[in-house]
Amino acid sequence: MGTVANVLVALVAAEHVYILVLEMFLWQRRPGRSLHGFDRETARTTAPLAANQGLYNGFLAAGLVWGLLAADPTGPDAQVFFLCCVVVAGVYGAATANRRILVAQALPGALALTAVLLAR
Repeated sequence: MGTVANVLVALVAAEHVYILVLEMFLWQRRPGRSLHGFDRETARTTAPLAANQGLYNGFLAAGLVWGLLAADPTGPDAQVFFLCCVVVAGVYGAATANRRILVAQALPGALALTAVLLAR
């Protein structure tokens, strides 16, 4: 179960690196604009907000990678903490921005969290 947990944590970390790139660097380009259906002007005016969100997603990814690399007990504890942060961020994002975030962010985080807790 430990291998499954590590793979799921790595996938959640990779997803958050992708979100970082999307929100910090591609927000005003087609991938970023099409994600939310923004026109060029809306994407331009919201770009600083998106970059801030992207940075936070990068911190989540960094914490998850740290959790994968750190020895016991720090590694699994870090994974649990950062996966809880992912789930909370996903639930909040679904409640305030777009319900799709629940499936795209909170669900993978919850699955990885469950695997990490079962592997302990």
